[in-house]
Amino acid sequence: MVILEKFKRFNEKVSASFEWVGLAAFVFMMLLTTVDVIGAKLFLRPVDGALDLMMILQLLAMGFALSTSYIAKRHVQVEFFVPLMPKLMRRIVACFVQSLMLVLIITMTWQLFVYGHDLKMYNEVSATVRLPLYPFTYATAVAFIPVCLVALAKWIQNIVEVFHHES
Repeated sequence: MVILEKFKRFNEKVSASFEWVGLAAFVFMMLLTTVDVIGAKLFLRPVDGALDLMMILQLLAMGFALSTSYIAKRHVQVEFFVPLMPKLMRRIVACFVQSLMLVLIITMTWQLFVYGHDLKMYNEVSATVRLPLYPFTYATAVAFIPVCLVALAKWIQNIVEVFHHES
């Protein structure tokens, strides 16, 4: 399946570039924490809105790193009896689970866009520094698009494995 392999490589490239955004947010979180602690302890002047910024940076760091984590299989997976099943049955179960995953990720992405719209409509802002929240919600929704693509690629791969199994 040449097309599927190209699609997977495309997903890996997009996910890797998105991971850099997540990494930048994570590094900024570390710098912000360092400056906040030093400012609070040495100069009795913490960073205003540090908790608001930390909340937003955590959202961006996790959202933008999710697709790479999903590709690398760095997620929780619990299997008790599936490894004991015949190979074809394992593939069918994997296909079903991946179908659920795809529906979940697409729903989450859609709802993030809806939530971002709601935050914009109601002018929701962070508690202390009054940053508008909708751009970060939209950014996270965009960050979930590669996760949808990766889930779609895995789902297609599972379907191919079910119908082209070696008995």
